[in-house]
Amino acid sequence: MTTALITGSTAGIGAAFARRLAADGHDLVLVARDTRRLREQATELHDRHGIEVEVLTADLAQDEGIETVAARLGDRKNPVDLLVNNAGFGNKGRYLEVPMADELRMLKVHCEAVLRLTSAAAGAMRERGRGGVVNVASVAAFVPRGTYGASKAWVVQFTQGAARDLAGSGVRLMALCPGFVRTEFHERAGMGTDNIPGWMWLDADKLVAAALADLARGKSLSVPDPRYKVLTGLAKVTPRGLLGGISSRTGRKYGPR
Repeated sequence: MTTALITGSTAGIGAAFARRLAADGHDLVLVARDTRRLREQATELHDRHGIEVEVLTADLAQDEGIETVAARLGDRKNPVDLLVNNAGFGNKGRYLEVPMADELRMLKVHCEAVLRLTSAAAGAMRERGRGGVVNVASVAAFVPRGTYGASKAWVVQFTQGAARDLAGSGVRLMALCPGFVRTEFHERAGMGTDNIPGWMWLDADKLVAAALADLARGKSLSVPDPRYKVLTGLAKVTPRGLLGGISSRTGRKYGPR
């Protein structure tokens, strides 16, 4: 029996990872800020799949929260075999419209927490010669628009670089880059989604299945849908100046308002 730790586990992509990994027989460590929701989720997954579930209440925008989760990942007596860094959020508004405190809080969760938790997990995994880390980024990482996309670009670059450095160690690292997924993400940020076309939405459970298959194949980057594979491929070959204009216009037309 192996153990997976998932941050931001109570909703959206994190909850989908929890459902799938529990169904596959993994014990879980669930991390989020809401203790009540964590306990409800833990009880449901334990009763349905007969696995052991541990809950950790932690706010990854705070040093104390990061330290709590890092300590669990570094526990050699109760090892974590798979880390899913999924916790994250978006801010409503363009650059200079969002308070600096909110921007810094996002960078704390998306970048600093990902760095520190990945390092805690990978260090212990390298000692055992096995393990995996999935860092949830976004297709927004490939377009020059906003602090959110910039933070996710950092996640992609960091993860792929670390994956190369750990090649041959038995530790696999992968950046997961989904597009629009029907979760609580936009609601929590106060963003409307009525203007986003139906074809752009992804199913969280199918996304997780594709991501885990990519991790098993040893990929360091997963864009788990043909539609978004095409879009990210085009983004990579489009001149940055032109891409910036396109992403800005597209954001105003289809982006959350």
